[in-house]
Amino acid sequence: MDFATTDVILAIAHHVLVFSLAGVLAFELGAVRPGMKQPEIARVAGVDLWYGILAAAIIIVGFMRANFAGKGWEYYSHNGFFWSKIGTFALVGVLSIMPTLAFIRWRRLAKADQSFTPAEVDLRTVKRFLWAEAGLFLLIPIFAALMARGYGAH
Repeated sequence: MDFATTDVILAIAHHVLVFSLAGVLAFELGAVRPGMKQPEIARVAGVDLWYGILAAAIIIVGFMRANFAGKGWEYYSHNGFFWSKIGTFALVGVLSIMPTLAFIRWRRLAKADQSFTPAEVDLRTVKRFLWAEAGLFLLIPIFAALMARGYGAH
């Protein structure tokens, strides 16, 4: 496969994965609400599993792209906006741990007690984390656009 084909395939894969992750986050923001019962909890926990899978795939494809396509590792490794993008993505990942643990706990409790619904305080806390993730996630394409146009190069 030639360089241009590799570049476009990895770019498409990377963008599709990022938009898919954004879709999962949007789903979670809409799905976490008062009165959630076992089916809704199971659904959001199942979708959250895809959050982790997509995040891992984004990292793999993104670093493949940086090393084997695009402008090459030498360009990206010396770009402040590249590292800002990576750092922001990592921070979003760290913030996602709390909701994931809550979803796992809720699913276990709902399985044991069909009448279980998450407490209001827990819902508010999870929503705050999800909104923080979404807010930071918005910075990622900004950093990517700046990086792709040569801003942040050392």
